[in-house]
Amino acid sequence: MTGFAVTGTTARTARATTPGLIVHEWVERWGGAERVLDAMMDAFPEAGVRVLWDDTPVLDGREVTESWIARTPLRNNKALALPAMLPTWRVPSPGSPEWMLVSSHLFAHHVKARPGTRKYVYAHTPARYIWEPERDHRGDSAWARAASTILKPIDRRRAAEATSIAVNSRFTGERVTRAWEQPSQVIYPPVDTKRLVATDDWSPFLTDDEQRQLDALPAHFLLGASRMVDYKRLDRVIQIGAQVKVPVVIAGTGPSHVALRSWAAASGAEVTFIIAPSDAMLYALYRRALVYVFPAVEDFGIMPVEAMACGTPILASSVGGVPETVEAVGGGVTCEIERWNDWDELIHQATSLDAAAFRERTQMFSRARFIAELHDWVGSE
Repeated sequence: MTGFAVTGTTARTARATTPGLIVHEWVERWGGAERVLDAMMDAFPEAGVRVLWDDTPVLDGREVTESWIARTPLRNNKALALPAMLPTWRVPSPGSPEWMLVSSHLFAHHVKARPGTRKYVYAHTPARYIWEPERDHRGDSAWARAASTILKPIDRRRAAEATSIAVNSRFTGERVTRAWEQPSQVIYPPVDTKRLVATDDWSPFLTDDEQRQLDALPAHFLLGASRMVDYKRLDRVIQIGAQVKVPVVIAGTGPSHVALRSWAAASGAEVTFIIAPSDAMLYALYRRALVYVFPAVEDFGIMPVEAMACGTPILASSVGGVPETVEAVGGGVTCEIERWNDWDELIHQATSLDAAAFRERTQMFSRARFIAELHDWVGSE
């Protein structure tokens, strides 16, 4: 192991001291964690960034410190890289930052801080495959469960090193208490609500092909949009559409794509697939949808907030962080997705809500609010 090396387009050598250092697991696609990272970099433009590896343009223009893993094939296989992550995070960072701001959903909170460096951990979740293997298939095997018995006390000790822990929802905070036995405060993630609330027509931002796809959709449809993986339960969206006899649009991409198409074909529902939609296309779909159905149990759930900011009501699981945002905004209905059957009544409740009112209330989850709360948090010690 050779530790970390500095890369990036604006700097090739590490500074002797930095005002702060932002730490993130890895960067491979534009997801919720990457949105948080992007806002953290805006909040602290002078801070360096340390990641295991970077496979996207998100960090262009920043001083980036990548680990030795970035120079190996392990970067292409997270499962194989996992054993190397724990000792790699214990390699001290170059320089002597006054503070670290750590975006962690796996082991980034294990990062070793030098004496005198304050470490603020923003926890997206304690590692699910360790602490909740029933929610993450990676931990639901005999060898993974055996490894978890070793990893749990280590993970808990590393969390105890934090100066302070913030979480993305009360739901995650409760899990941090159970897993890490640490207190936390809630700082909701950033959502681009200002732009979404201000824009009603996304057509000018669509390609010709996207506009044709949008024009060909039914006048009314239920929308299921997320990564196409099993735990997102997009099959449930199709099932609900079949029961209420409303067309369904499934948007996203992922390994469950083929299985979902088979499920749709057997369901009897009218289902249209939009593969890998652009942001503009996704926002246009939110605006057109009758209801955005979100069956997954998420720690926060940025996409439901985006949909509400577009004026579309939510039908979501009553478990997880999404009920917190739905309750705060008043933009949807939650229920036990796996047990409920009276979907007509719930959809009627959702579509009867005051869209203009709940749309404006989504501003409480804005990017500007997130940045302000980060400044208050990191500057509070």
